[in-house]
Amino acid sequence: MTSRTTSRRAILAAPAFFAGVAAATSACQVYGGEAAAPEPAAPEPAAGAAGAAAPAAAPALGKLADIPVGGGRVFAAQKVVVTQPQAGVVKAFSAVCTHQGCAVTEVAGGTIKCPCHGSAFRVADGSVAAGPATRPLPAAKVTLDGDTIRLN
Repeated sequence: MTSRTTSRRAILAAPAFFAGVAAATSACQVYGGEAAAPEPAAPEPAAGAAGAAAPAAAPALGKLADIPVGGGRVFAAQKVVVTQPQAGVVKAFSAVCTHQGCAVTEVAGGTIKCPCHGSAFRVADGSVAAGPATRPLPAAKVTLDGDTIRLN
């Protein structure tokens, strides 16, 4: 009786070898007597061509008329506050207070207010109007599409 030993390296390499063989041979399968050729990809329509899908519009937050001049509105679900410091000028900021991460909840008297510790931020630029916050609210990107405010 002959004793045959197999190296540890051969045992560990065997599954990888057989997986490679299986992958290589599965790519060469023949169905119905002929090799199946891959289907050609449909050409992409040229930009602006008829039938080309238009890029999706950024989500609408509301209408410009919904934002009072000198004030603003908090969009809690989107974590953004939109202000209109002057007629037709739209600004947006994160609705997360820079003091301890509470959500701001109110815009009144020209400031964005945080209920947790009393921080207030200016509607014009998000800068600190009253502490304990020491950093301004980060700006958010919005665009005005006609009279619709869109979050970018």
